[in-house]
Amino acid sequence: MATTTEFVFLRAGDFYFGSGRVRIKTLLGTCVAISMWHPQSRIGGMCHFLLPTRRAAQSNVHTAAGFYADEVMPLFIDALARHGTHPSDYQVKVCGGGNMFPGRVALACGKGQRCNEAQRTSCPQVGCHNVVSAHRLLAAGGFRIASEDVGGHGSRNVVFDLDDGNLWVCRGAAMNMTAADAAAGTR
Repeated sequence: MATTTEFVFLRAGDFYFGSGRVRIKTLLGTCVAISMWHPQSRIGGMCHFLLPTRRAAQSNVHTAAGFYADEVMPLFIDALARHGTHPSDYQVKVCGGGNMFPGRVALACGKGQRCNEAQRTSCPQVGCHNVVSAHRLLAAGGFRIASEDVGGHGSRNVVFDLDDGNLWVCRGAAMNMTAADAAAGTR
């Protein structure tokens, strides 16, 4: 008799780490999801962060640590320590950081084209800042990115299977409404 698969849905700010027949799902726009999977131990987890960092002005705001890239990495490090594993043992995948309003952006990376890290660093879009933060924090933690689907435009539906480490990404459309369309009430 086959065992059933448990589904866990991550909202912005959520974090999950575990094992077994679990599929973690999330929906991303400008947010970023980082998944980690240990192929030998068959454990792993995923986060869904909203912003690159909590600013000083937000220090009193009561939100989960998982809302911010710089605060979610300690959650991963603690999970790895509890399981006696190391960053280099994991397959890491990064998704998200899409621009949801490409009609309002003049930069190539905001128009759905591939951009490099230098372009992302100077980009004013929060999705670009989220991707840069994920890359920086993963490198600082000793993690290597195995694959990624980042930037461009539009949403992403992400499913991460903890049983086998597979991650699926289904891309959605962006909100192509321009400022002129919004003013005219058309699309």
